Amino acid sequence: MKGIRIQGGMPLQGKVRIQGSKNAALPILAATLLTNEVSYIQNCPRIEDVHRFVHLLRELGCMVHWQENGIRVQPGGRDDLPCERAEARRMRGEAITGMRSSLCLLGALLGKCGYVTMEHPGGCVIGDRPIDLHIHALEQMGVEFLEEDGLLSARAKNLHGAQITLKFPSVGATENILLAAVKATGDTVITGAAREPEVIALCEFLTACGASIEGMGSPELIIHGGGDLHGTRYTVPTDRIVAGTYLFGCIGCGGSVLLNQAPWSQMEAVTVAAERMGAQCTVSEEGLFVQAPVRPKSIGHLKTGPYPEFPTDLQSAAMAVLTMAEGISYIEENIFENRFRIAEPLNLMGAQIVLKDGQHAVITGVEHLHGEQMDACELRGGAALVLAGLAAEGESFVTGQHFIERGYENICRDFRELGARITSV
Repeated sequence: MKGIRIQGGMPLQGKVRIQGSKNAALPILAATLLTNEVSYIQNCPRIEDVHRFVHLLRELGCMVHWQENGIRVQPGGRDDLPCERAEARRMRGEAITGMRSSLCLLGALLGKCGYVTMEHPGGCVIGDRPIDLHIHALEQMGVEFLEEDGLLSARAKNLHGAQITLKFPSVGATENILLAAVKATGDTVITGAAREPEVIALCEFLTACGASIEGMGSPELIIHGGGDLHGTRYTVPTDRIVAGTYLFGCIGCGGSVLLNQAPWSQMEAVTVAAERMGAQCTVSEEGLFVQAPVRPKSIGHLKTGPYPEFPTDLQSAAMAVLTMAEGISYIEENIFENRFRIAEPLNLMGAQIVLKDGQHAVITGVEHLHGEQMDACELRGGAALVLAGLAAEGESFVTGQHFIERGYENICRDFRELGARITSV
């Protein structure tokens, strides 16, 4: 059976380089469609979601080549894009339905040629994840939507700026509005915009291409649309979620680790939580140094929220560590209702997790977990099961490795570099 075999109980020591950010790279790759010139996306992670996105860009007529330090993208002109009927045929399949980030092609293709037909995007099984915020915002910009036979069609005869207020600071909706707005006629104002670093990275890329965007990093973005965009060279920032995963791995296993090039300035909520668990986090020119406690401490109340609050993508990793903490911890999940799916396999390992509902979990720490065979059913939960296996006594085996590979270049290699006994089989 294919999966990840782990011999747990080894403290982690050494340093590991943090890869480029998945959640920044994908919308930036979509944004390359908005210019007819070559762009170089450096530090792009070699993960499954990026490979799928490259496939989609090639289907849309782009010439995409991997290079030593990243990806070279030569988009086709508007006339080179597949016709609407061919596009409806091509924008199907696993690359769309298996990856939520494919949704950012909606805004990019509306900005590029004014229409798109695609299957509903998929991704991890962590909640309903509706796209009503995207649709409502783009409708205000002159986009008409039609859903038929499982396909979502969007057309804008006159894509124009608008005053848009988001009732929730959705990262995906903010990015789709940005991608459409830079090519729309007139100005677009987004109130209640997402402030995540990945949104800032997209704004930086677009401005490097010649777009005019004000308010980056704030809840109000002003986009002056309609200008011509040109190709550019951009370096994707490192992945704060991967860095946080390895940070919690160190806390769970014990030891000390240097997270080389970790984006520590984006990780304040994570390092605060880690220090409440008893870890020491030190910033240096090389990155973030983590010294684990002898045993993690309970954290009291941990709740997820939009940036700069604690990220939902690291809630599962935190839960895995808190199962071994002294005392009782409470987790409140405010983003996705199915983030607690790993509670059952963790309980099989000896954890004591009680779910109050889809939003609250009570964790009574135990001294040790024991190895088990577990099935990863989504990206971040799968990585958290690996952390649990690394900290547990005995052997663990994690199936569903393909979910983990959607966001981690080589999680087995990285933990082996830190002294863990882990291998892909």
